[in-house]
Amino acid sequence: MGDDDYQYQLFLYLLNETANSTDPSYVVSETVKLCTKKTVNQFGAKFIPVFYYINFLLSFLGNGLVLLIIYKYEKLTTVTNIFLLNLVLSNLLFASSLPFLAIYHLSEWIFGPALCKMVSSAYFIGFYSSILFLTLMTFDRYLAVVHAVAATKSRKKVYAIISSVVVWCVSIVASVKELFLRNVWKSPADGILCEMSGLSASTMKLWRLVSDYQQFLLFFLIPLIIVTYCYISITLRILSTSMKGKCRAIKLIFIIIFTFFVCWTPFNVVSLIRAILISQTSVEEESCSDSDNLDYAFYVSRNIAYLYCCISPVFYTFLGKKFQSHFKRLMVKKIPCLQTQISFSSHSTKTTSQRTPHTQY
Repeated sequence: MGDDDYQYQLFLYLLNETANSTDPSYVVSETVKLCTKKTVNQFGAKFIPVFYYINFLLSFLGNGLVLLIIYKYEKLTTVTNIFLLNLVLSNLLFASSLPFLAIYHLSEWIFGPALCKMVSSAYFIGFYSSILFLTLMTFDRYLAVVHAVAATKSRKKVYAIISSVVVWCVSIVASVKELFLRNVWKSPADGILCEMSGLSASTMKLWRLVSDYQQFLLFFLIPLIIVTYCYISITLRILSTSMKGKCRAIKLIFIIIFTFFVCWTPFNVVSLIRAILISQTSVEEESCSDSDNLDYAFYVSRNIAYLYCCISPVFYTFLGKKFQSHFKRLMVKKIPCLQTQISFSSHSTKTTSQRTPHTQY
C-alpha cells in the first residue's frame, strides 16, 4: 500500500470513529431560532457615534465653562463648590471615553487591550460617580435649607472632602470588574471586540445580571428616592417661610426633579427589563421583533441619560442667580461690546457663601 493510500485509509478510519462516537444526548431535534440583529446593528453603527460625539462636545463645553467660572470667580472653601468641582470632574472623566466608544461602534476596537480596560473603567467610574455626586449635592441642599442651624456645624470643608472620597471609592469598587474582565478578542463575525470575557458563559451571565441590578438599585432607585424626598422637604420648608422669590424657587425644584426623572427612568426601566429577560430560563421564547424593539429602546434611552449626565453641572449651576451673574461677567470681559446689553447684579461674588441657603436657587 502506497503512502497516499495509507493516508486516505487513515482519514476514513478517523472520520468513521468520529461519527460513531457522537453522544446522542447532544443531538437537538428542535429548530433553534437565531436573531441576526442586522437592522439593530446598522442603527447602532449610524446613530450611536453621532450621539456620543454630541454628548462629548456638550460635556466638554458645558463642564469646561463651569470649571472656568469656578476657577475665576469662586473658591474651593465652600461645600457646594467642592461637590460641584467633583461633579464636573466625574462628567469629564465619563465624556473622555465617548470618542473611543464612538469609533468602536463604527467599526471595531482598534486601540489595544490596555485602552480597552482603561476606557471601560473611565466610562463606568465617571457614569456612576456623576449620579452619586448629583445625589450628594441634593442632600447637601436639603441640609442647608431644612436643617440650616444644625448644618452650620457639620457642613465644613472636611465633610465635603470625606463625602467626595467615599463617592469615588464606591464608584471605583462598582466598576472594578471592568478592569479585570474586559478583554480584547477577535470575533469571526464582528471583528475585534472589547468586551467582558475569559469566564464561562454562566459566570458571565451572572456578572451581567449583577451589573444591571446594581445599576437599577444603587445608581437609580436609591438616588431617585433621596432626590425626591430632599426636594419635597425643601419645597415644604420654603412654603413655610416668607422668603422673596418663593414661586421661582419652587419652580426650579420642580424642573430639577422632573428632568431627573424623565432622563433617567426610561434607561433604567429598559435595563431592568433586559436583566429580567436574561435571568429567565425561557428567553428563547422571546420573538426577534420584541428583542429588537428592546434594543432600540435601550440605545435611545441610554443616550438621553448620557446627555443629562454630561450637561448636569450647567443645569444645576446656571439656574441659580449667582452663576448667571458669573457667566455675564465672563461674557462682558471676553466681549466688551456686550456690556451695554447685559445687566447683572452688583453684589460681590466673593460673599455668596455668607448668604441665606435659599439664595442658591
